[in-house]
Amino acid sequence: MSVFEGIVGQESAVAHLRAAVAAPVHAYLLVGPPGSGKRTAAFALAAGLLCPLGGCGECDVCVRAVAGAHPDVVLVERSGPSITVDQAREVRRLAMRSPNEGARKVLILTDFHLVREAASVLLKVLEEPPASTVFVILAEQLPPELVTIASRCVQVDFGPLTPLQVSAALESEGVDPAVACEVAVVAGGRLDRARLLANDADFGSRRDAWREVPGRLDGTGATVAVVASDLGELLGRAGVAALEARQAAELAELQERVERTGERGAGRKVLTDRHKRELRRLRHDELRFGLATIAAVYGDALADSAGDARACIDAVEAIQDAAEAMIRNPTEGLLLQSLLLRLPPLRDRRAILDSPPG
Repeated sequence: MSVFEGIVGQESAVAHLRAAVAAPVHAYLLVGPPGSGKRTAAFALAAGLLCPLGGCGECDVCVRAVAGAHPDVVLVERSGPSITVDQAREVRRLAMRSPNEGARKVLILTDFHLVREAASVLLKVLEEPPASTVFVILAEQLPPELVTIASRCVQVDFGPLTPLQVSAALESEGVDPAVACEVAVVAGGRLDRARLLANDADFGSRRDAWREVPGRLDGTGATVAVVASDLGELLGRAGVAALEARQAAELAELQERVERTGERGAGRKVLTDRHKRELRRLRHDELRFGLATIAAVYGDALADSAGDARACIDAVEAIQDAAEAMIRNPTEGLLLQSLLLRLPPLRDRRAILDSPPG
């Protein structure tokens, strides 16, 4: 069994990583959308680089490295909205430290598409890397600040997963095929989100609540206020139980590691900060899912001639505008109310409830 066998649907990337284990260089840049498997691949690469057998997946080194419990696998995550200069300096300090157990250590740096002004500090250490350190840098895309850093790395690209790949992965993990197929369609190529939805008993009822929105509108501001408030409450609890269950398991693993090896370097703050970001992202993901669901209702109504064609087209365009506005982190409640005021009522309940999920 290889450490790379758990990476789904990224055959080209895995081939590059296997080659990296055989002939490593000082830095790798893994680029791809959220949920494409970059993080799993980073720890698998770290295991392969430290394992005396090149990533057998069974030895103590592999087990600890993949779990993030090996002292020579160091995960660096941002603690704020972007990578700070101080964090980049900490990366440089960590890079200069000698490995704890072997001849090499691996620094895994996440979210480096948010490097911004810290890029120059990181660039310096990449230009003069310690011989014992391998950098594995993760980014969702290549902004201008990252181009020069990318030129110092071997780039490995990860693409979004197809719904078929996601559903197959879920089924292999024991998820009911019907559930796997449904959540794979709405997960947007993200296996992590699909896993979360597959374990969320309320997913179906939330989908239905979003699909019913056009039928609840009547053109009045009072109704818009009520619907927006209901959706806000829905977003507040959407998927939280499933995510918190997973986070509790991670905290339990951390506590077990602390009891075994001590608190120093355990990464408790890093983990809790990541958990907070995951909860924020969950709400963001749910809002995007909700907007896409409403857009699909108007699209179905247009296709079935169940609503005024021009009004349905305008509705879809308004929803697309709202989705694009989310990039600027607007106030959620105001975004919803502004959007709902632009949407035409769609009173044909059959068009809403009988159409297949979008």
